[in-house]
Amino acid sequence: MKNFWSTLPKPFFSLAPLEDVTDAAFRRLIAAYGRPDVMFTEFTSADSLVLAEEKGRQKLRIKLLYSEIERPIVAQLFSSISEHMERASRLVAKLQFDGVDINMGCPDRAVEKGGCGAALIKDPARARELIVAAKNSGLPVSVKTRIGYDKDELETWLPQLLAEEPAAITLHARTRKEMSDVPAHWDRIARAVQIRDKIKSETLIIGNGDLQNLADARARATQTGCDGAMLGRAVFGNPWLFADRTALPTPHERINALVQHLELFDKLLGHATSYSTMKKHFKAYIAGWNGAKDLRATLMATTSSAEARKILASAIPHEMTQTISRGILAA
Repeated sequence: MKNFWSTLPKPFFSLAPLEDVTDAAFRRLIAAYGRPDVMFTEFTSADSLVLAEEKGRQKLRIKLLYSEIERPIVAQLFSSISEHMERASRLVAKLQFDGVDINMGCPDRAVEKGGCGAALIKDPARARELIVAAKNSGLPVSVKTRIGYDKDELETWLPQLLAEEPAAITLHARTRKEMSDVPAHWDRIARAVQIRDKIKSETLIIGNGDLQNLADARARATQTGCDGAMLGRAVFGNPWLFADRTALPTPHERINALVQHLELFDKLLGHATSYSTMKKHFKAYIAGWNGAKDLRATLMATTSSAEARKILASAIPHEMTQTISRGILAA
């Protein structure tokens, strides 16, 4: 199967996988406003994909919904069991994803308890086995991880991963212990590039951490020499993030984008996902103007997408509202 990673411009910019945030609805909206060079799904348990009963498996596949306008689209999986990683990766290949990414950086204790996520930093041998297993799917395999667990272990951890020649490695420039409580150590991204180059590896290095916009990402890529940069939290309430626009979105644009987001949620996820997951977006969209706080409070009290859309429709002049294009809904 074609390795799309080798065709990307440099530097390239990717959308981070954010649990209960970058779902199929939000990704499609982002792709319509300004598609990043690479998109990732929310992370999905490879163990559950393999072991769940059919009903449970179908529910999990909601996380693996995607549209053609999102390509290249990579499915992110987590597991500590090589057999499960291989079988789940083969399923991802059947679903015609462009790649599979292994999460080796999530600090969630429930995930780590199973030996997954950031726990793999402490088990390099198992981490390598998982990469090998995922490669058996025929898809290009990438890894998202951190620079260490309790301390900076980049000098020993990164070479272990590079030894298995993944297509790309995204490095969150903090340790697991640091979470997001300290500024990202972008100097360590530069060091990662040096380590990669010294052993003449072709694996792409993607920097991640504290990036606010594309200009920031470009500057960091230039500064460190990394091949690409991943943006995450900056996308909250900002589907324009990858459109490289300089003007700040107006209140009308923010409200309209939220209406579109709600419509996509209903179409793609409403039958299987709690409406409450949408509420985390309200604070991000509805902010920055007089009256935003009251409108946001009203939205937080709603119990359905239809109710929220009705409130939003009355918040701005009718002629300023724009229903979502057929192209976005049909993609």
